[in-house]
Amino acid sequence: MKRNTILIVLALCGILRLHAQNEFRAHIIDHKTGDPLFGATVLISELKMGGTSDESGKITMDGIPDGKYTLRFSYVGYETLERSFTFPLVADRGTVVIELHAAPEEMDQVTITSTRSTRSIEDIPTRVEFIAGEELSEKGNMKPGDIRMLLNESTGIQTQQTSATSYNSSIRIQGLDGKYTQLLRDGMPLYSGFSGGLSLMQIAPLDLRQVEVIKGAASTLYGGGAIAGLVNLITKTPGEERELSFMLNGTSALGLDISGFYSERIGKVGTTVFASYNLGTPYDPADIGLTAIPDFNRFTLNPKLFIYFNDKTTLNAGVNIISEDRVGGNLEYARGEQVPDPYFEENQTDRISTQMQLNSKIGDSKRLEFKNSLNFYDRSIAVPDYVFAGNQFSSFSELNFSWGDDQIEWITGLNLWTDQFRQAEGNPDEDLSYSNATLGGFMQNTWNLHSLWTLESGFRLDYQNQYGWFPLPRFSLMFNPASTWTFRLGGGLGYKTPTVFSEEAERLQFRNIRPLDTAALSAERSVGANFDINHRMPLAPDLVMTSNLLFYYTQIRDPLQLTSINGFFEFTQPAGYVDTQGVEVNLKWSYRDLKLFVGYTYANVKEHYNGETSQFPLVANHRLNNVLMYEKHDNFWIGLEAYYFSPQQLNDGTTGQSYWITGVMTEKRIGEHLSIFLNFENFLDTRQTAFDTIYTGDLSDPQFRDIYAPVDGFVVNGGVKLNL
Repeated sequence: MKRNTILIVLALCGILRLHAQNEFRAHIIDHKTGDPLFGATVLISELKMGGTSDESGKITMDGIPDGKYTLRFSYVGYETLERSFTFPLVADRGTVVIELHAAPEEMDQVTITSTRSTRSIEDIPTRVEFIAGEELSEKGNMKPGDIRMLLNESTGIQTQQTSATSYNSSIRIQGLDGKYTQLLRDGMPLYSGFSGGLSLMQIAPLDLRQVEVIKGAASTLYGGGAIAGLVNLITKTPGEERELSFMLNGTSALGLDISGFYSERIGKVGTTVFASYNLGTPYDPADIGLTAIPDFNRFTLNPKLFIYFNDKTTLNAGVNIISEDRVGGNLEYARGEQVPDPYFEENQTDRISTQMQLNSKIGDSKRLEFKNSLNFYDRSIAVPDYVFAGNQFSSFSELNFSWGDDQIEWITGLNLWTDQFRQAEGNPDEDLSYSNATLGGFMQNTWNLHSLWTLESGFRLDYQNQYGWFPLPRFSLMFNPASTWTFRLGGGLGYKTPTVFSEEAERLQFRNIRPLDTAALSAERSVGANFDINHRMPLAPDLVMTSNLLFYYTQIRDPLQLTSINGFFEFTQPAGYVDTQGVEVNLKWSYRDLKLFVGYTYANVKEHYNGETSQFPLVANHRLNNVLMYEKHDNFWIGLEAYYFSPQQLNDGTTGQSYWITGVMTEKRIGEHLSIFLNFENFLDTRQTAFDTIYTGDLSDPQFRDIYAPVDGFVVNGGVKLNL
């Protein structure tokens, strides 16, 4: 009897214990849109229990004992929510709806201006990459004096050095020559033609709010030149709070960067002012007697005025001033020493440009905008026994009108682009002066066809005074089957009118370049398409992977080639085409304060002439971009990066070597206003001069080979940032 009683008691205890195991069901959604959040995590730290929501945002957790517990709900990009529940729950509680709010940094939605739409980045069909916020600040720490590194570390983009001694570089998107990429500032083309020379090396990133990149045909948006894509540098505007910041940076190569930025709005008037001084000291890590980093002094001043007439009408106007002297070549000569028969390359540049934008809202859904820029650029290039100099004056004016609602959006406009170059020094018998004008009209429509489908279509018609008419259609289609999947398909036509200011001519300092034969040449025309897939997948509590896969193809018909003819160089147009096709893969893993970025680029660029196909020079077919980052927000971050470049075909018929570039970067915030940063760039000291040559001949008359790898090697830089 006693034994039976014990068994009954034990059974009752088991039943009670089983009864004490509770179930919790939740439906986790976005507070604003109501969309389910797939992969949101729920954690009960007291019990060391957790789980993730399914594709419908729902989660069920079993085995929760009786008692009061704090449940932690989190999702990447959203504020973490903690709520207490007492188990067992009341009988009628059922499924608990949990609404998560976008985190403060996500609530300031990124609006992409390059597409001319007012929609945020997740709502536009055109594929756009952007660099902003802390990422832009981190990249700015590494090269505060220019944007070369900022762009070079993105998949599908390569900055190509065009001078071994002056450090000049151009942008290559998806392997295509730099002349096919349009560089804009606040949507205006300030860096084209002759003024594109040295532009990457003279633009400081510290007054930029964000950088937007569109890869593939974008000529419909901004006219000729954007065959490979465009890079739009968006500057800061006055915020609700005053901003006053300073940066001091020094390098182990004896470089110095000093900059300051001020922004404030008082009532109906606001202003931003950016000023910087950048100093480079002649540097030769290979000890070959030639500068890897030239001697340079550069001053930049960018003041801008904002007037807020009322809630609907605003005006801003500013001026950009850059003055620089740059001397590269023989190391001793660059240091100012007397050297017999030295090789040198001296660049003196002065750039003054103005910008003006007037925006006026008409009612609740219409907007009228007028913008204008004037650009004056003066540059002289001196090498032994030759000087080339000239000045360029260009202007850009646009009037556009937009209207629509959340369902459909329209924009139409007219723009006029003038470009005039006058040669001041050089061979008078080979005068490269020109005067061009392009008038264009465009219309673009963004239409929500369905809750899952959005179509963006556009058409531009340009007339260029030398080469005639250019019709340019484009389209982009976006498909959102679920909150975790996005598909984009786009394509369009493009063109590029002939210009003498190309990478090949820059390498020759424009010496012995013959003027364009406009009667014999025609514009280069292109067709391109791309398809990309975006996916977001939770792998475990607090561990999320996002991925992007891009396929692209661009073909350029009748491309210009610089051909040597009897000691001179002439642009010709052999029958044929150049095409580029490839894949870009971007993967990102986020786990609490850790982030891992892995990028891969496959670029296959070919030249097709007279039935023969050859590899386009200076293109790494395979590239890897890897960054591991640990970041405590507003406190400390440290990152390790490694970039791989596969062998490249060179213009002399040889093949360069593959190489890795590695770096460590870190920043620590001290108090509310001060932070210090330190970077070890290229700490493996990868240099072309360590495993290959950069010139043949002797030091007084070097014949330079293609530069396909770094020449400056391992450089440490560090400094302080002060925000008042």
